[in-house]
Amino acid sequence: MGEIAEIVICGAGIAGIAAAYQLAVKQGVQNVVLVDEREPLTLTSDKSSECYRNWWPGPGDTMVRFMNRSIDLLEGLAEESGNYFSMNRRGYVWLTAVPEQAQAMRQTAAAITRLGAGELRRHSRPDSYAPSSGEGYDKALDGADLLPAPALIQTHYPFVTDTAVSLLHARRCGWLSAQQLGMYMLQAAKEQGARLVQGRVADVGVLDGRIQSVQVDQNGDSLHIATEKYIIAAGPLLKQAGDMIGVDFPVFNELHGKISFADPLGVIPRAAPLMIWNDPVYLEWSAEERAELAAYEETSWLVEQFPAGVHFRPEGGPGAKTVLAIWTYDVAKQEPVWPPAFPDEYGEVILRGLVRMVPGLGAYLGKMGRPFIDGGYYCKTRENRPLIGPLPVEGAYVIAALSGYGIMASMAAGELLAAHVTGGNLPDYAPDFLLSRYDDPAYRAMLDNWNPTTGQL
Repeated sequence: MGEIAEIVICGAGIAGIAAAYQLAVKQGVQNVVLVDEREPLTLTSDKSSECYRNWWPGPGDTMVRFMNRSIDLLEGLAEESGNYFSMNRRGYVWLTAVPEQAQAMRQTAAAITRLGAGELRRHSRPDSYAPSSGEGYDKALDGADLLPAPALIQTHYPFVTDTAVSLLHARRCGWLSAQQLGMYMLQAAKEQGARLVQGRVADVGVLDGRIQSVQVDQNGDSLHIATEKYIIAAGPLLKQAGDMIGVDFPVFNELHGKISFADPLGVIPRAAPLMIWNDPVYLEWSAEERAELAAYEETSWLVEQFPAGVHFRPEGGPGAKTVLAIWTYDVAKQEPVWPPAFPDEYGEVILRGLVRMVPGLGAYLGKMGRPFIDGGYYCKTRENRPLIGPLPVEGAYVIAALSGYGIMASMAAGELLAAHVTGGNLPDYAPDFLLSRYDDPAYRAMLDNWNPTTGQL
């Protein structure tokens, strides 16, 4: 059985769907085919915190400009759809209880605002700072607000520990429904002729260095699709997809998990922003518990210091009581396995970490039961920047290595990929995302001093 397609996209996650949307809807490309053996958006795209931000550190302003563009496009889609995917602008809040860390946080914030994230505003009075609205998105919100005193923090965030000495609220940030965003784009693409084929890409035909066809396995049946353009949007399966066309992608995978738990006591205000504890922590244990855990090799790690970055946000609309929490305290490189497995104590570790930031959550220690745990793999390059653009095989392209920021980057990533495919005008940040960037000796030298967790929560 055979078909013909103008473009075949491997992967119907948020990256593949965004590419199909930009090609079919915005560029008018006919006969775009998405191929995935799973339901759309179910491998990794629905496993994130579903947040977005323009708050990105350097080197350079590439990621700030890229994310600003993506948020511009998200806002446009929200306006067009009547905010179908429930985009808000609550912001990201970072907190610290360490004066030295407060100074570092200020310096980092000043550097990021200089990269184009907006103005940094320092507040000395409670009435000069306005918390974000719980719903909707205020397009005027930009930059960040610094509350540099415990009293100011307690005025607006009384549920936070009174040991917090500084708070930074980045404003062009928030979250949305990834599932609804993706399905809105997929439906729009289908209305312009794009198709979704369920099956697994089993082989890609390459002749004389050019894409010729894609072979799809559909539960034992084989579907041959003749095409001259093939887009890899395979998420954590990127390396396997690259092997089919002889391209070795310089990526690795990390497993990131999230928990959701009920907050029947209302400890977390439902209009709270995403909140991040910026200090390393020791988990909350009684003296007896700590001694017992330390006595055994298999549990002694639970009394050691954990890295900074535990964070949470409310989930759901009016009347909801759910909290989502994430803490990637283990970033070991892994080969993807489905379904992913998390340690039995993962939920309790996160809750005990959160208690350092929000003491009221201590009421649930030993009483929370087993929270719902979910997660997915972040496919990353060494410098945590995406791969978007043409590949050494003629007619082949990639939109991948979107790490944990695929939802927020999807619109600009899809737009950039579509420009490459159709020969459109490219933004000036386009070269920074090409696979060929690694051919530049100066770029490779810069990687030696590049933190691979740059921009990652």
